[in-house]
Amino acid sequence: MHMKTPLMRKSILSAIIILLLILPGSLPARDKTYSAPRAYNAKTYPAHETDDNAKVSIAADPYDMPDKSAAVFIVDYQSVGLLPMYMIFTNDGDQAISLGKMHVTLITKKRVKISPSAPADMYRRLTRATLRTDGPSLPFPLPRKKNKGVTQDIRDEVEGSQFMAKAVEPHGTQAGFMFFDVQGIENPLAGAKLEITGLMDGKGNELFYFEIPMEKYLGYQPIKP
Repeated sequence: MHMKTPLMRKSILSAIIILLLILPGSLPARDKTYSAPRAYNAKTYPAHETDDNAKVSIAADPYDMPDKSAAVFIVDYQSVGLLPMYMIFTNDGDQAISLGKMHVTLITKKRVKISPSAPADMYRRLTRATLRTDGPSLPFPLPRKKNKGVTQDIRDEVEGSQFMAKAVEPHGTQAGFMFFDVQGIENPLAGAKLEITGLMDGKGNELFYFEIPMEKYLGYQPIKP
């Protein structure tokens, strides 16, 4: 009977570790696809503002927590510095509201102004993302995984989640995600606000701009039953 030497045992252990590290990452993530959250009246969200004259409300619901994001997305956008913001527009009036000239800006506490990232910018950020290298040290080098770019699943999610509405019908609600590049900004929502301009009524008159303090979201405490 041959005894396993310490070198043989080390080689076997190394092979097992390689399989455990590589195999899960090589399997396609097909068990989950993007599913948009249900959109309620904008007035029901903690961070919202209402124009009582136009009967229009806008809400911003950040997906800033891992469990909240994981329930909707297959991609961890925050790990690459992108903050998903679910935008909800509710029109309780009798005429349509045009969003064709709308501008949305996230303004941080230090007055940094951030516009929503276009899908092309998001693809570049996601393509540059690399595997984390701060895991446990191993007695052998791991093979480098080739960056194959953005998969079709991710493209479908990015494009399918975007806020695309150009108008909000009377007594209707439109919603979708905008993604803000907050890489390098610590606590980007603290003291920040969203500024929304360019909304037009049915007669072509611009509505008063909306300003949503994000502290309304951060400081929200649900009412206990």
